[in-house]
Amino acid sequence: MKTYTFAKSQALFRRAAQVIPCGIYGHMSPAPLVPPTAYPFFAARGKGSRFWDVDGNEFIDYMCAYGPMVLGYNHPVVDEAVRKQLEQGNTLTAPAPIMVELAEYLVELIAGAGFAYFAKNGGDMTSYATMIARSATGRKKIVAIKGGYHGVASWMQGGGHHGVVDEDVENMIRIPWNDVAAFEKAIARHPGQIAGFIATPYHHPTFVDNELPAEGYWQNIRRLCDREGIVLIIDDVRCGFRLDIRGSHAYFGFQPDLVCFCKAIGNGYPISALVGTKKMQNEAAKVFYTGSYWFQAAPMAAALATLKELKRIDGPKRMLDYGKRLLDGLTEVARHHGLDLKTTGAPSLPYLRLTDDETLMQHQDWCAECTRRGAYFTSHHNWFMSAAHTAEDLQRTLDIADDAFKAIGTTSKGERRATNRARKK
Repeated sequence: MKTYTFAKSQALFRRAAQVIPCGIYGHMSPAPLVPPTAYPFFAARGKGSRFWDVDGNEFIDYMCAYGPMVLGYNHPVVDEAVRKQLEQGNTLTAPAPIMVELAEYLVELIAGAGFAYFAKNGGDMTSYATMIARSATGRKKIVAIKGGYHGVASWMQGGGHHGVVDEDVENMIRIPWNDVAAFEKAIARHPGQIAGFIATPYHHPTFVDNELPAEGYWQNIRRLCDREGIVLIIDDVRCGFRLDIRGSHAYFGFQPDLVCFCKAIGNGYPISALVGTKKMQNEAAKVFYTGSYWFQAAPMAAALATLKELKRIDGPKRMLDYGKRLLDGLTEVARHHGLDLKTTGAPSLPYLRLTDDETLMQHQDWCAECTRRGAYFTSHHNWFMSAAHTAEDLQRTLDIADDAFKAIGTTSKGERRATNRARKK
C-alpha cells in the first residue's frame, strides 16, 4: 500500500516557525504527533469526510478539525445558508434576525433550555458560565475535575503553566472524576463557598482512557448541587450533538443549569453557545460579556442549518452507529495481528489504545502508519466521527489499519514486556 510523504508541509512549517510562535500553536501543534514526520502539518482543502494536504495527499479524517466538522466539509446545505446570509450582511452595527431564530431553535431543541447566548469559542462559554455561577451565588470557588479541560483561560490551565499565577487558580478545587464522595468532601471543607461545579458529560482527557459516568453519578451530583445552591455547568463543547441532539445531558439522563456548546454546532463556522434553564436567564443577564465578532450573522445561519440537518438525519445516531462499526472492525483487525486494541468513551468520539505496549510507542507507531496511508489517526486524543463517513470509508480504513499493523510488525507480549523494561532502564 502506498505511503505518503510531506515535503511541502515540512517546508511550510519551517517558514511558519520563523514568523509564528511554535510555527503552529495550540491544539493543532505538531508536538503530540509522534513521529511528526508521519503527519501533514497544513491542509489545502476538504470535502465530505476527507481532506487533502498541501502535498496532495488524501485522508479519511477521524479528527474532523478536532470536532467542528460534523456533517462533512463544505456541506452544501450549511454553506448555502451562509451564502444567503452573507448577501444580506454578516458583521453589522446591530444583530441580524437570525440570532433570534437560532436562540428560539436552541431553546426548543435542547432539553430543559430556557435561553441561549452566543460567542465564538468553547472557552468563551465556560468562562462566562463560571462568571454567571459566581454572580448568581455570591461565591468564589469552582469545583472541576482533575485532568478536565475547559479551555485556555488562566483559571482553567492551573498552576505551573507559563503565564498563570497562583492567584488565577486559588479559587479552583480539583476532584477526581466519578467520585461523588470527593465532591461531598469539597463541600464540607468549603461550606457556603462553592459557586459552581463544571465538568464534561464524560471524562475525556488526552493520553489516557476515557471514562463514562458511573451509574447514578450525575443524579447524585445534581442532588448535591440542589442541596447546596451550587450551579451545575456542563461543558458539552466536545461531546455536544455527537451523543444526543438534545444535548449530552439528555443522553445521560440529568438536567444541568448551564450547558456550553461549540465545535459541532456550526460545522466549522466560528460560533459557540451557552444554553441555560429559564431560572438562570436573569442571572446571565446581569453579567456583562461580549466580543467584537460575537454577533456575526453568517456563523449563526450556519449553526441553524447544521442543527436542523443533524436533527433531520438523526446525526448523533448515525455517528454512534458508524463509530461502533469502526471500533468493532479495528478491534478485530488488531486481534488478527495478535494485539489488543482497547476502546473507551462513546463510539462517536472514542479514545483508542493498544494495550500491548505500556509506553504507548507501539500505538503511536500504528497511528502514524495509518496516517501515512490515508486514515488520519492521532494517538493522544479522542477521535471524532461525522455524519459524512461512509461504508466505503469504513472498509478503506480497515484495510489501511491492517496494512499499518503489518508495517509496525508484531512480537509476543513477553518480548514487548522485555523491551519495555529495557526502555525504562
